[in-house]
Amino acid sequence: MSSSSKAFQWLSLVGIIWLQSINGTNTTFPAYSSQLKNSLSMSQIQINNLVFASDAGKLFGWFSGIAAIYLPLWLVLVIGSLLGLIGYGVQFLFVTNLISSPAYWQIFLLTMVAGNSVCWINTVCYVVSIRNFPLHQQVAVGLTTSYQGLSAKIYTDIVSAAFSSSPHKRAHAYLLLNSLLPLLVCAVVAPLVRNIDVGTGEPRNMATGFNLIFVITIATGIYAVITSLGL
Repeated sequence: MSSSSKAFQWLSLVGIIWLQSINGTNTTFPAYSSQLKNSLSMSQIQINNLVFASDAGKLFGWFSGIAAIYLPLWLVLVIGSLLGLIGYGVQFLFVTNLISSPAYWQIFLLTMVAGNSVCWINTVCYVVSIRNFPLHQQVAVGLTTSYQGLSAKIYTDIVSAAFSSSPHKRAHAYLLLNSLLPLLVCAVVAPLVRNIDVGTGEPRNMATGFNLIFVITIATGIYAVITSLGL
């Protein structure tokens, strides 16, 4: 494998880590659910059903798998980010009164679309991990997927640092970030999520590279937990 291919192989892994780090948009639902409930006069049962709606969207995640067979991976990534833009973006317009209040079934459908968007990005991450690291695919998939646990922390820190402390403004900020941040990251990472000709045999220094990323991952996780506890 050439040096350029090896570089792109590791860059693709870094790109996947970035994608997974911002792909847990559904984890921020508790942060804006109260505002959604008040703005649209929902009952608690309806709010609870929206949690299911997000998961129900993932029941249609197989669409992304089929798309990955016939479409370029960058396009699958773009479709996923656009679904998130629609699902969360329209809800943002609702709660900020930029468009008229919707019917409950419309919010339910938008939440399903937003939940489904996660599957498209995940599919790209899994496919690239498996194809670009055929001899270490289990490690690559497990390592990159673990970064999805940072999503809530990343979104919370951005909202805390960049937006008003008002509960209403913060709720709006979460929806805005959910719609835009994955789109921006996907646009940056799209050139990296491609199949790399890795050849055959065990590449040199592969174990060293993974060990380094493991150390970074563990340190990042510890830091995230400590700062979340306010220590």
